[in-house]
Amino acid sequence: MQTRNPMLDDLARVASGAMTTLGGVREEIENRVKERLERFAAEMELVTREEYDAVKAMAVKAREEQAELQAYVAQLEKRIEALEAAPKEDAKPAVKRKTKADDETGEG
Repeated sequence: MQTRNPMLDDLARVASGAMTTLGGVREEIENRVKERLERFAAEMELVTREEYDAVKAMAVKAREEQAELQAYVAQLEKRIEALEAAPKEDAKPAVKRKTKADDETGEG
């Protein structure tokens, strides 16, 4: 035999309505928290992932170029040192050109 208790039915309806309401409240709270976090992030001037990746790629490229330039400068410094260390040629005596006076005196 099945009995129907109107009080239990009412209680079940209230519980069901409360669950629906709580689900809506939970969704509303999540939306509000999300809005607050987005506003906070905007105020903090945080960068997006795309901006971060772009700057990171630029930094990697700059480091590579710097390493290449450092190697090139080191190579140039070695060349300068080698040139400075090489014995200098003795100054050759200047070739004396004949002048009109030399022709007259018979020199040269």
